[in-house]
Parts: sequence; structure tokens; C-alpha cells
Amino acid sequence: MNVALVQDGKALPDVDPLTVNFVELRDWVLALDTFDDDPAHCGEKILEAIQMAWIEELD
Repeated sequence: MNVALVQDGKALPDVDPLTVNFVELRDWVLALDTFDDDPAHCGEKILEAIQMAWIEELD
């Protein structure tokens, strides 16, 4: 899940991952074609890990 969003994040070069709130990030994750997990498992801990991977990818 992290890799998919980071790869898709490259298509959003004008988006600063530090300005994305977890509700918006969760919506984006759930909308991914590659998301095949239970939406209930997409909690704050997972979203924070996704956001950190996205930030690291940009550095």
C-alpha cells in the first residue's frame, strides 16, 4: 500500500505530503486501483507510515 501511493504521489508533484490530512490521504489510498485490503485496516498508524514514505521519497 505504501509503495503504490508513493508511486502515485509522483503524479501529484504539486502536493506537499506535509499538508495532506489523514482523511484526505485515506480517501486517496482507498481510491487506488491496487488497494485490496479491508478499509478498516487503513488507520492512523498506517496513514502516518504512508505519509512518511511519501516524504522520504521526495527527499
